[in-house]
Amino acid sequence: MSDPIAAETPAPAAGEEDAAVEQGALFDVPEAAATAQNGSSTGGADLETASSPAGRAATAPEAAPAPERSEELLPAEIVHRLDGYIIGQQAAKRAVAIALRNRVRRQRLSDEMREEVLPKNILMIGPTGVGKTEIARRLARLTNSPFLKVEATKFTEVGYVGRDVESIVRDLLEQTITEVHNGRIAEVEERAREAATTRILDTLVETEERAQPRPRGGQSDVEPGAPASGDDDVSRQRRQRTIRRRMERRLNARQLEDRLIEIEIEEPFQPAFEGFAGTGLEEVGTSLSDFFSQMAPPRKRSKRMAVADARTVLVEEETDRLIDMDRIYDEAIRDVEDDGIVFIDEVDKICGQHSEHGPDVSGEGVQRDLLPLLEGSTVNTRYGPVHTDHLLFIAAGAFTMSRPNDLIPEMQGRFPIRVELSSLSQGDLERILVEPSNALTKQYTALLGTEGVDLRFSPAGITEIARQAYAVNEQDENIGARRLFTILEKILEEISFRAEDYTEDPVEVDADYVSSRLADLVRNDDLRKYVL
Repeated sequence: MSDPIAAETPAPAAGEEDAAVEQGALFDVPEAAATAQNGSSTGGADLETASSPAGRAATAPEAAPAPERSEELLPAEIVHRLDGYIIGQQAAKRAVAIALRNRVRRQRLSDEMREEVLPKNILMIGPTGVGKTEIARRLARLTNSPFLKVEATKFTEVGYVGRDVESIVRDLLEQTITEVHNGRIAEVEERAREAATTRILDTLVETEERAQPRPRGGQSDVEPGAPASGDDDVSRQRRQRTIRRRMERRLNARQLEDRLIEIEIEEPFQPAFEGFAGTGLEEVGTSLSDFFSQMAPPRKRSKRMAVADARTVLVEEETDRLIDMDRIYDEAIRDVEDDGIVFIDEVDKICGQHSEHGPDVSGEGVQRDLLPLLEGSTVNTRYGPVHTDHLLFIAAGAFTMSRPNDLIPEMQGRFPIRVELSSLSQGDLERILVEPSNALTKQYTALLGTEGVDLRFSPAGITEIARQAYAVNEQDENIGARRLFTILEKILEEISFRAEDYTEDPVEVDADYVSSRLADLVRNDDLRKYVL
């Protein structure tokens, strides 16, 4: 039974193969030129994306952090970098900048002294929407540090149904392993792609060579197993080289993407343990899965698929072969132990008066369970033990219904640095709209610009938006800068809904436009509480 590759691409005669290759008869020269053009255009598109304002804005926060540069960041420079995203709150910025610099100073100490220096955890006190989470997140991005944000209210005391606090370290490690693994994939991607292409090419050549009719007469009609003559061996090698060059040209020109080939792939054994989900025993289920996966080695089986799909599968398989996961686990553990940052939000919700209806399993019980992590302990994970002695913990809370002194004394002692973040004024809201690198006005201008809308915010319009947001925060619940999201969405609702009708002339958002869009809502107290 003949193969479709051979049927579609008839092989030249044995004596004409080399001549056909030299004359370019086996591949189309314009197709090769088109491939070169496609490659150059792709590179140009990538360059254009990287050099465009949108590309720079998207990658700027990620390009800044680099392990070798973090040691050169002085506290003043860290505060300056944070100023590009957070308006005001200088006390909090200085506190995190000093904590970050102390990590660099600790690495320069002797081994004996280095183990004695522990991080000074920070407690941020301030209303919602003033930048507590953003400061911690941007700090981690600035230094490329492992970072995890958790809500204190999602944990329960050990022994009760729910999540225990040790899952914080496990989640942070899992996230760090993913990031380190992605970095390794980027390093070996080119080698993996070359290996996958070679395997596909071998399969194509073998399939076509098998499908070609054997020449009749001469030494080729010898019995199977009989030694071949030198001429037949040279002719066979020449034919293989010719076929390989031809298939390689067509493969590189993306002319064989829809061809069906049969490849051998590995399928690891992956048992599922769904009964553990949501019970706090996820780690047990994962450990059992790992155990059974090691007991049952991956099995190989042949699968028929298109060349494009085979390339994706084989690249992943070759990538796994080139990456040493044990080294990734060790590196991720080191990163977490030396540079990890954990942001615990809503910490004020787990303190206050004792529960009158039973044990306070989500309050003081969680505080007591957090103490070993904050002080320094060893958390066993599926990848190895993780020591939390040098993790930096940043806790935050509004403390509107309670006070920091309502935390248990041991918890207060684990957060020696306290910084208070102030509420946002009208001037702060106005600066937030225009100054940060990711300002909302810049985001909306870029979003609507993709559909040809030239959106412009006048200075008077910016002032009016900030005034309206500040007024609503004062009259209703103060949600800080998050109020700007609801205000701007309401102002730009009509333009966003009918963007195609605003492509002719520039659209200017001035004070009159803002007032007209918000007039009814601001005057109606009941409606404002539900909409804004």
